[in-house]
Amino acid sequence: MSDKKSKRIEMLDAMLEKGSQDPFVHYARALEDKTGGDLAAARTRFEDVAKRFPEYVPTYLIAAQTCDGLGDEEAALQWIDRGLKASEMAGDEHAKSELLAFRDEID
Repeated sequence: MSDKKSKRIEMLDAMLEKGSQDPFVHYARALEDKTGGDLAAARTRFEDVAKRFPEYVPTYLIAAQTCDGLGDEEAALQWIDRGLKASEMAGDEHAKSELLAFRDEID
């Protein structure tokens, strides 16, 4: 792990320990696990993000990709369905189109 990456993780962990209620902080920490190759940890963190901040639309596509990377297509499709609902509620057509495109890739 590079120094830059470890400093990012340390900073995010410190923010989480202080009780950050910023969904991006939680999401970014999950992304660090994903990009670091720890897909199982990333999946758990994305589940936490979705539970705490169900309206945070970016979570759903990356969580679906993470589950697909773990070989769990069924879970990936469930994340996509949840993301489609969240993106519709948020009026986020871009996220909706990305979720639909990813569903087409794995279906």
